[in-house]
Amino acid sequence: MSNQPHVTDESFRDSIATISEDGKRNYIHPKKPSGPFYEKRKLLSYFLLAFLISAPFITINGNQFLMFNVLERRFNIFGFPFWPQDFHLFVMMMIVGVVGLTLFTVAFGRIFCGWFCPQTIFMEMVFRRIEYWIDGDRGAQMRLAKQEWNAEKIRKRVLKLTLFFIFSFFIANVFLSYLIGSEKLFRLVTHGPQENLSTLLPLLIFTGIFYFVFAWFREQVCIIACPYGRMQGVLLDNKSINVAYDHVRGEGTNGRKKWRNGEDRNEAGYGDCIDCNQCVVVCPTGIDIRNGTQLECTNCTACIDECDSIMEKVGLPKGLIRYASENEIVNQEKFTLTTRMKGYIGVLVVLIGVLFSMFLLRNDVEATVLRMPGQLFEHKGDNISNVFTYKIVNKTVEDLEGIHFKLKETKGTIKVVGKDFVLVKKQGLVQGTLFIEINQALLEDDKMEIEIEVYSKNKLIETATTNFMGPRTF
Repeated sequence: MSNQPHVTDESFRDSIATISEDGKRNYIHPKKPSGPFYEKRKLLSYFLLAFLISAPFITINGNQFLMFNVLERRFNIFGFPFWPQDFHLFVMMMIVGVVGLTLFTVAFGRIFCGWFCPQTIFMEMVFRRIEYWIDGDRGAQMRLAKQEWNAEKIRKRVLKLTLFFIFSFFIANVFLSYLIGSEKLFRLVTHGPQENLSTLLPLLIFTGIFYFVFAWFREQVCIIACPYGRMQGVLLDNKSINVAYDHVRGEGTNGRKKWRNGEDRNEAGYGDCIDCNQCVVVCPTGIDIRNGTQLECTNCTACIDECDSIMEKVGLPKGLIRYASENEIVNQEKFTLTTRMKGYIGVLVVLIGVLFSMFLLRNDVEATVLRMPGQLFEHKGDNISNVFTYKIVNKTVEDLEGIHFKLKETKGTIKVVGKDFVLVKKQGLVQGTLFIEINQALLEDDKMEIEIEVYSKNKLIETATTNFMGPRTF
C-alpha cells in the first residue's frame, strides 16, 4: 500500500505485531500516549461515550432517539421512526452513509477508526485506561506479564479482569437497549432475571463477546476482523491525507541515525529521524509508521504526539510525523479535490437529494387492503361480495380514533368485521377483515381496480388501492 521509495525491506508485511514468530498471541503493551492530539481525542471520546450510552434512553415525541430492533424490523434514527414499510428509506440512509464514509476515506484516510469508532473509543479510553491504572505504563505491564504468579500479580489480574467483566456487562446492557428498546430493558431489569431467562441468555452472550474483544482480542478487531481497514487498499492514493512519516526529511541522504549532541546531521547527510523508536512503542497496533501507510494503522495520532515531543527535546522542527499525503511529502503539493473525490461528492449529493425527497413523500399512516388469499367472490342477490384483509400502521405519536373506510368513485358498501370503527394506537398497527359489496351491473370486468379511502373521524388519512373480483363476462 505504501509508495514510499525509502522502504526497501518489505518483510514487515509478512506478519503482524499481535502474532509472535511461533504463531502465539503477542500482546501489545503500548506506552501511555500524551500530547495535544491525545487531549483532543479524549475530549471527543468522552463526548461520544456519553452519546453512545445515553442515546437509547433519550426520547423525542415518545420515540427512542436511536433504536435498531432487528427482530421486529423497527428502527428509530434521531427520534424518527422507521417501520418495515419504510425499509427502503433505511436502506437509502445506509447507502448514503457508505458513500459518505467512502468519500471521507478517499480524502482523509482511516481517521474514522482513530477518532470515532466505538471499538477504538471503548478500547483506548475505557479498558486501556483501566489497564494503565492497575498495571502501570508500558514497562510495568511488560514486567508484570513476565512476572511469576505471586500475590501482587494475582491481585492485579483479578481486579483488572473483574472490572473488565463489569464494564462489558454494562456495555452489553446498553447494546441490548439499542436492540429491544430502553423501556423494555427497564421492565426486564425490574422483573428480575428469573422471569426473563430468554433475555438473560443473549445478555450474557453479548457480555461474553465484549469481554473477549476487550480483554483478549483487542486491537486484532481493527487488524483482522474489521472490513473497513481492508478498504484502504482500493480507496487510498497518493493524494489521500493520512498519519504519515515524512521520509524525505526523516531519512536525508544517508538514512536515520541516533542523536548525538553537537553533531551536524545535515552535513553528515542524516535525516531528522533520530531512530528513538518511540513512535513504535506508543502505537496501539504495534506498527512502525516509518514503513509507510499500513493496514494496521488506525490514524490514532499517538505517534504524532510522541514524535513531536522528541523533536522538541532535541531542538528539531515538529511535524516529522503528521497528517499529510504522499504527494505533499514528496512534491510539496497541497491538498486538492481529485476527480475521484468530485465524483463521490456528486453521487453523494444526488443520493441525499433522493433521500430527502423520499422523506417528503413518506406517509405518517399507511393502509394496505388486500384480497384474502384463496377466497373467490360471492353472490349476494344483485351484489358481488369480496372479502379483504386490511392493515393500518400508525407511525405518529397520537392515537387514531374512529377509523372507517369508504369506496372512492365506486358505489358499494364496506362492512368491517367486528367494530364499525377501529382504534389504532400511537406507534401501533391494527389488522382485520372487511367485506366489500358492489352491484354486479357496476362491474366493468371480472377484475376491477378500486380505491378505498381511510378516514380518522372525518379526516382522510390514506387511500389504498386493491382489486375487486367478479364473474367473468363474455
